[in-house]
Amino acid sequence: MALSEADRALANLAGTARNLRNPHLLIRPFIQREAVLSSRIEGTQASLSDVFFFQAAETPGEPQKTTSSDVVEVMNYARTLEYGMERLSTLPLSLRLICEMHEKLLTGVRGQHQTPGEFRRSQNWIGTPGCTLTEATYVPPPLPEMRDALDAFEKYLYAPPDMPPLVRLALIHYQFEAIHPFLDGNGRIGRLLISLLMRTEGLLPQPLLYISAYFERHRQEYYDHLLAISQKGHWAAWLGFFLRGVAEQSNDALARINRLLHLWESYREQFSAARSTVLIQRLIDALFESPVVTIPRAARLLGVTYPAAATHIRNLLNAGILTEIPERRHPRLFLAEGILHAIEDPIDEPSIPEKSN
Repeated sequence: MALSEADRALANLAGTARNLRNPHLLIRPFIQREAVLSSRIEGTQASLSDVFFFQAAETPGEPQKTTSSDVVEVMNYARTLEYGMERLSTLPLSLRLICEMHEKLLTGVRGQHQTPGEFRRSQNWIGTPGCTLTEATYVPPPLPEMRDALDAFEKYLYAPPDMPPLVRLALIHYQFEAIHPFLDGNGRIGRLLISLLMRTEGLLPQPLLYISAYFERHRQEYYDHLLAISQKGHWAAWLGFFLRGVAEQSNDALARINRLLHLWESYREQFSAARSTVLIQRLIDALFESPVVTIPRAARLLGVTYPAAATHIRNLLNAGILTEIPERRHPRLFLAEGILHAIEDPIDEPSIPEKSN
């Protein structure tokens, strides 16, 4: 049964997450991957490498110069997810928190003029670019009904669980998308809610499940299932699709974690006897959070001088852990290709067989 498969796979991932010695080494790249793939569903073209290069070139206190609005959108998504996770310690998952996240998501990017952080005050619709209301594929509730729906939505968030948690998550995600309460950013906020709900429902202690990878891989099917509920009440097909995604991505995340941990232990072992063990190990740890680095960034991370940081970078180059990006750049960029491949490359595992519901 799809629910059993999903529950079992997610429980295995949660158990591994709770036993990680250094979960912060993996959380950041997993959040970035989720941000890239969720944003790609909305049409952005930024890759995970683009995001890491952007981060490496950032200088504290100075605005980053970039021509890629797509990268900024992805960064906003990642920061919004981190903000939402942190905010849960002081504010329950609610309409207020959803609005706060929406404001952060749309700050400085396309959609920033679509009243970030505020529910819509006009009718919206979904369809092909340039279509009119009468040509729309889907028309969300008009304002009075939208307000009633949001009130019912929030009450359901607070209500005692009356069904299995993953089924509840699937229903909540659909309901938010159907209400479509913002003028822009509804899809991304709806997918962000899944990560937060995994936490509030006690399903996953860290945001290590990036279900957007599954939705992006099956983008049209994802849209078709949501629409089929609204038009025909086809709940069972959507639940099966969602649960299969949870199972697939839980197994994928678990395999990816094991791959990264094996690589981390291998890299640290190479320098276990080095005189500068502590600093070089700290730099290796930092590469697992973001596998692109510059010498100034390494100096800031380690609290050392530029020449000392350059020495550590050179040691990692000589060990084959880092390679220099060949294009002429300032500052010079160095990439931990093994780590990037471990995060990005497909997992060669058999997929979960299709099952009838």
